[in-house]
Amino acid sequence: MKGENYMQLEFPSRSANESFARSAVSCFAAQLDPTLDELGDIKTAVSEAVTNCIVHAYPDEIGTVIVKAKILPDHVLDIVVKDRGCGIPDIEQARKPMFTTGGEDRSGMGITIMESFMTEFRITSTPGKGTTVHMKRKIICRGGKR
Repeated sequence: MKGENYMQLEFPSRSANESFARSAVSCFAAQLDPTLDELGDIKTAVSEAVTNCIVHAYPDEIGTVIVKAKILPDHVLDIVVKDRGCGIPDIEQARKPMFTTGGEDRSGMGITIMESFMTEFRITSTPGKGTTVHMKRKIICRGGKR
């Protein structure tokens, strides 16, 4: 679906770039005039998706993370976070709360959090080729011009 406005970022999978991606997408989303709660949900979901790329997609190397966002009709923010890393061999297992391949310091709640904060959520992955997280969030129109 064609967007009304869009942006794209590409950056190395360094942990310092997680906050950059979160901030960039939240600034882009601001044009929809989201509530603070909506903005917080968007920031958290982007943070989880990018962190998963950093921790899981490229566990032993620095790779590339791509973040795209666009504004769709009816006040929908469409976000895609993509890597070209190791991929997820079993998506259904990865979606289970508390499952992680990132070690004991990881909660295993990233996918659950992303899914709960978005209106729509989809994850696709091919082992050895990478993972794409596609999220949409409908922003409630609060009466102003849009």
